Amino acid sequence: MAVDGQDLTAASARAGTSDGGVFEAVGHWLLRWWPAIAGHVAFIAAWWLIVVWGDIPAFIMPTPWATLQTLWDPTYHWPHHVAITAGEVFGGYLLAVVVGIGLAMAFCWSRGFERGAMPVLVTLNMIPKVAMAPLFIVWLGFGLFPNMVIAFTISFFPILLTTSRGLREVEPDLLDLVRALKGSRWQIFRKIQLPGALPYIFSGMKVATVLAVAGAIVGEFMGSSGGLGYLMQSRQGFLDTAGMFMAVILVSIIGVVLYGLVLLLERWCVVTDARIE
Repeated sequence: MAVDGQDLTAASARAGTSDGGVFEAVGHWLLRWWPAIAGHVAFIAAWWLIVVWGDIPAFIMPTPWATLQTLWDPTYHWPHHVAITAGEVFGGYLLAVVVGIGLAMAFCWSRGFERGAMPVLVTLNMIPKVAMAPLFIVWLGFGLFPNMVIAFTISFFPILLTTSRGLREVEPDLLDLVRALKGSRWQIFRKIQLPGALPYIFSGMKVATVLAVAGAIVGEFMGSSGGLGYLMQSRQGFLDTAGMFMAVILVSIIGVVLYGLVLLLERWCVVTDARIE
């Protein structure tokens, strides 16, 4: 089949435009994130220099390469432990989001319920979760679910507070206008209060990502038969700092992935000017 010169020129132009778009997107991404990349590279370089130049024994602080090598050691069973910890973190976090936002909505609809329930929740939240972890183990036993509950109890309160504040941060004049137009209570909530509260909701959700990871690890430290926290404790007796360092890095990666998913969801739901950084 013959192809004339104009068709070849058009195809080349489209290919060039596509390649240019890819390179432009990569360049834009690097331009935006190069400080974060440079910061991580500098951290790893400083870690390596401190260990090598300081002649620090491996059982105190391993090199980055020695830490990375543990990933290829099958005795650590990394996929198994990562899956357990990730399940605890994501499960507890999702439960915190549902319960936190649900309670905030209930408080918005009933001030009497808020005045009765919020002081109790504040009091319960003041109890150190480390002190409660043994009780959760007694009540719920060992395994994935108790650690998920601990992650939930630590992370849901910031979501509740920020969502409650966001639902109240509505211009009174705007509410009066909608009421004058015979808007129902449900329409006011769905069209005005909830969209206006989204920046606050995501602000609390971002804080809760850190707390959910901490809660899951606390639960694994207190009692667990698997997970990265359990692996760290089991390797402590052997002075296997390389394995413990790798476990800490993987825990951080789980938290970063969760935080990144929340950021992507925020970009999809909230306009740029309304986001709370």
